Formats: sequence, structure tokens, C-alpha cells
Amino acid sequence: MKKRNFPTICPSCGGELKVIGLHCGECDTQISGQYDVHPILRLSAEEQQFVMAFVSCSGSLKQMAADMGLSYPTVRNMLDQIIDNLKKYDDNEQTL
Repeated sequence: MKKRNFPTICPSCGGELKVIGLHCGECDTQISGQYDVHPILRLSAEEQQFVMAFVSCSGSLKQMAADMGLSYPTVRNMLDQIIDNLKKYDDNEQTL
């Protein structure tokens, strides 16, 4: 079964989606309320994969560059873009 990405943007208006419920498949417990989506979940699937690879490599961009077949500066730029995106999401939450 193909994994689906967690949606964070409304397909109708482009607004930010909120989580309003959680369900346990084991015991059927349900929790409802309005919860913010964590900034990491707002990253694209590719950015999330990069973060997972970064953690798996213990933060070694040199190792990531070698694994990905890319130059160190390219991988560094990718990380910098993700950091900028996370800061943007964090800044948006603090102003709400």
C-alpha cells in the first residue's frame, strides 16, 4: 500500500488545514479538538525525506552528499532552504 502524505493545505482555497480529530485503530478511542500541524509536517515530502536522511546520517552533510551523489554545497543549500521554510512556519505561528 502506497503511503499518502499528510495534507496541510486546503485543496479548495489554499488555506492552512488544522487537525480536528485523532482515532486509535486498536481500541477505537477518538479525540477531538483543534490542533496545529507541526512545522515539519508542513514541509514537502522531499524535504521531509531530506530531514530523515539528515538524522540518519547523524547530521553529517558530507555523508549525505556522498550518499546522494551531490556536492557538499548543494546539500548545504538544500538544508538552508529547509531551515528557512521551518523558520517561516514558526514565525507564522507566533504571529497568530
